[in-house]
Amino acid sequence: MPSRPRAPGYPLRVSTPRPPVALYVHLPFCVARCPYCDFVVYAGADARGPRARTERLYEAVGRELELRADALDERFGRPGAAGPAGPADAASDAAAPREPLRSVYFGGGTPSLVPGEWLERLMAIVRARFGVAADAEVTLEANPGPDERGDLAAFRRAGVTRISFGAQSLDAGELRRLGRRHSPQDVATAVAGARAAGIGSINLDLLYDLPGQSVATWESTLRAALALAPDHLSLYALTLDDPDEEGITGPQGDHLPTPPGARRWRDRARLEQDDDLAAYQYRLATDLLAADGWRGYEISNWARPGHESRHNLTYWEREPYEAVGPGAHAFDGIVRRWNAAAMEPYLAALLAGEGPVRAASLPPGGHEVLTPQAAAAERVILALRLDRGVAESAAAQPPLSAVRDWAESAGLLERIEVEGEPRLHLTTRGRLLSNELFARLI
Repeated sequence: MPSRPRAPGYPLRVSTPRPPVALYVHLPFCVARCPYCDFVVYAGADARGPRARTERLYEAVGRELELRADALDERFGRPGAAGPAGPADAASDAAAPREPLRSVYFGGGTPSLVPGEWLERLMAIVRARFGVAADAEVTLEANPGPDERGDLAAFRRAGVTRISFGAQSLDAGELRRLGRRHSPQDVATAVAGARAAGIGSINLDLLYDLPGQSVATWESTLRAALALAPDHLSLYALTLDDPDEEGITGPQGDHLPTPPGARRWRDRARLEQDDDLAAYQYRLATDLLAADGWRGYEISNWARPGHESRHNLTYWEREPYEAVGPGAHAFDGIVRRWNAAAMEPYLAALLAGEGPVRAASLPPGGHEVLTPQAAAAERVILALRLDRGVAESAAAQPPLSAVRDWAESAGLLERIEVEGEPRLHLTTRGRLLSNELFARLI
C-alpha cells in the first residue's frame, strides 16, 4: 500500500501501532451524582440495593479485559514473549517482547465502592493477560466519606500503590454547595487510613472557581490540604461543559445526557464564576506550592519528588494505553478508540450467552484515526502542558513555528534548559492562557 501523502508544511513522522504501556479501567458507580460531574456515572439504585448492577458490570469488565487482551496477543504477542511476524519495516518491533504494563488506573465513578475481592479478581486478570511490571503504579480513585472510601487495606493487598481522593474542597460550606457527601474531617481520616494501610502515594483532587468561593476559602483549603501531607495535588478549575450540546451523548457517545437538575445547577453556578478570580486563585496556588517545595510538573498537577502520576504522564507523553469500561478511551499511537457510555448495550454485548468468554462480543463505541496534522498539534499541545515543555528545535516546525513569535511576545512561552537541552515551556501566564495558545495550534 502506498504511504500516506505528507501534509504540506508538516514533517513526515512515520508511526506504527504500539502495544499499551498503561491500562485504564472505568468503574462507573457512585452513591450520588454530583451536579457538576460530566464523567460516566451511574448512581443511586444502580450502585446500591437490590437493583444494583455492580456485580454484572464487574463481570462485564472482566470479560472485556479478556477480549482486549486476546486482540493484543494477536497483534503484538503475549507479554514477555516474542511478537507475531509483521511487515518488514516493523520486524524489529515485532520481534521484541511485549512490555508489561507500567501503570493501571481504576477511575470512575467511585472505584472505592468495589469490594476488595472483586478488585483482586480484576487485577488477577490484568496480571495474567497484560502483565504488570514489578514496580508498576496502580492507582484507585476514592471518595473520602466513611461509606465510600472502601476497604483500604484490601485495596493495598490487591496491589494498589497509589490512591486519589476526590476531596474537592476542605471548606464545609463549599462541599455542601457542590453536593458532596463528606466533611473536611473525613478527608483527614481517609488520608490517615490510606497511610495506615501502606498505600505509598496519596493524591488529593481540589477545585477552584467554585460558586461562592473566595480567595480566603481557597487559600484555607490549600493550607489544610498541605497540613495532611499528601504526595500529589491535582487542582482543577470547575468546568461546566454541556456534553449534550457537544453531541457526545448519543448511542455511540462516550458521555451520558446531563440530568435536568444538574443542568439547572450549572446554569446558576456559571453566573457566579469569574475568570479573573480563577486566575488569581491559580497564581496563589502556584506561589504557595512552589514556596513549599512542590513541583508543578503539569498545568493542573503538583507533586513531591518521585510522586508524579506515571499513568497520567502516559497520556501527556502520547504513549499507547488500553482501556475498558463504559465510556473508556484507548490509544495505540495512531487510533483513538472509545466505548459508548450507555450501560445496557455494554452489558448486553459482554454478558451475552452462557458460554466461555469468547462467546461475548466487544461493546459498542467508536474510533478516530488521527491525521498527521492532528497528531502533530496534539504532540505539541500535550508536551506544553508539562513543565519541561518542548525541544526548541520543535518550535522551528509546524504547528508551533506559526505562533511562536506571538506566544513569546505575549509572555506565554519562555526558553529554559533541561539537562543541557534548550527547550520552550509555558510561563505561569501561559498556563493561564493555554487554551488560547492551543486553539491556534490546531
